[in-house]
Amino acid sequence: MGTSAIQVDERVKAVQFTEETISVDLMDGRTIVVPLAWYPKLLKATSEQREKWELCGGGYGLHWEEIDEDLSTSGMLRGAPAPAR
Repeated sequence: MGTSAIQVDERVKAVQFTEETISVDLMDGRTIVVPLAWYPKLLKATSEQREKWELCGGGYGLHWEEIDEDLSTSGMLRGAPAPAR
């Protein structure tokens, strides 16, 4: 059989927030932690609004209907803050 390759899976497993960060657990066991300051809409949102996320993009993205915000795991892994509007 040989050695088994590590399977990279960037789909979202879970999301947690602190006062200053968003943490996204990925299916492959990694966790991305990003400052909320990078995403002004999330930073300004209430904790209740932040918790109302849903999966999008086949599990590779997060969507917040109420605050009109979308994040992708690839963008978070790249370290890409939200574009200035």
